[in-house]
Amino acid sequence: MKLVATPIRLSTLEATFEADFQKRLHWSAETDSAIEQRVADILADVQRRGDEAVLAYTERFDALSAPSVQALELSQAEFKAAFDGIPVAQREALQAAAARVRSYHQAQKKACGESWSYRDAEGSLLGQKVTPLDRVGIYVPGGKAAYPSSVLMNAIPAHVAGVGEITMVVPTPRGEKNPLVLAAAYVAGVTRAFAVGGAQAVAALAYGTQTIHKVDKITGPGNAYVAAAKRRVFGTVGIDMIAGPSEILVLADGSTPPDWVAMDLFSQAEHDELAQSILLCPDAAYIDAVQAAMDRLLPDMPRANIIAKSLSDRGALILTRDMEEACAISNQIAPEHLEVSSREPHRWEPLLRHAGAIFLGAYTSESLGDYCAGPNHVLPTSGTARFSSPLGVYDFQKRSSLIEVSEQGAQTLGKIAAVLAHGEGLQAHARAAEMRLSAPNPD
Repeated sequence: MKLVATPIRLSTLEATFEADFQKRLHWSAETDSAIEQRVADILADVQRRGDEAVLAYTERFDALSAPSVQALELSQAEFKAAFDGIPVAQREALQAAAARVRSYHQAQKKACGESWSYRDAEGSLLGQKVTPLDRVGIYVPGGKAAYPSSVLMNAIPAHVAGVGEITMVVPTPRGEKNPLVLAAAYVAGVTRAFAVGGAQAVAALAYGTQTIHKVDKITGPGNAYVAAAKRRVFGTVGIDMIAGPSEILVLADGSTPPDWVAMDLFSQAEHDELAQSILLCPDAAYIDAVQAAMDRLLPDMPRANIIAKSLSDRGALILTRDMEEACAISNQIAPEHLEVSSREPHRWEPLLRHAGAIFLGAYTSESLGDYCAGPNHVLPTSGTARFSSPLGVYDFQKRSSLIEVSEQGAQTLGKIAAVLAHGEGLQAHARAAEMRLSAPNPD
């Protein structure tokens, strides 16, 4: 039986378009109740027993037995040995990708991550002090596949931000360590790493154990158990986001080779069956050409079964009236990855308001952003790009307000504050401000 990918065909000209499209978009972020309860039990157990619980769950879920959590720590020497041991092409690719990611995030830090202050007309100093977090934990998936790119994208902005300690946790089922992941940790500047995964790793980072230090924030993707654990520990520590299935939306004007667009749609569909790939285009003949390209290219894909399932269950090829309407629908979706596959990408970019990352022009495949373009590939999903941003240097910093009121400034601000405080019925607030009116300088 021939394997086919049959994304739904929709047209904005049809009266039922909106209802049909919403059905295709829907994805429930609710976690299975059994997973939630299991995660809650694991978190409580690690919080109570620390290292002992981490060891027990690592043996149970990863078939990895160790005498202590210290024995699960991955050393800097291992990172270096892994880096030296991988093929030259992989070493050079890691270094080139890391250099671009680092350059981008250094520019980001200069743009939005520096302290600043000014003095007003009365000599009061007002400003903002930006400081890095002390410790962060990065979760790197390590079950079905290895993700060295996730190491770079999580650790490098933390390093650029000035985080003092970056702890990586990565599952190593049956003790199998991926050398490319360890090499990426070496290149990215990871401080400590442990061969621990799952909810127990999130719990160890959030609460601390006898061996693993409590962190201030946890970032990085994971399975349903990891996502549920991150959701539950938020408040005890910061988290980056709760990520849903991967998404790509391609806005095409029909000028890009259909094979290129078909493969770009495949690039997200191959992640898993819940991934979503959508094409918006005003040219019906071009949509037919993309479908034909998918039919032709699919049999040669190693992950063809996953791609076919993803596209058939969640994919969509949508005929729009024009590119302006396509942009409006894109804003409604707020996709994780948005490709503007057009002769004039900069004509349409100003119309695009909500997206995790925008890839401009036919040569800008989303996969380049995943690995080496420079901007971060940890992006908001499931429409959260309407109010969320990509992972960045700012996620590993915090801001403190700076206020130094001069004697002259206290005369002006004190009167304003006293009136408002009396209005709120907070007399001590008012008196604290009034005491400084015409008061002698304490010096």
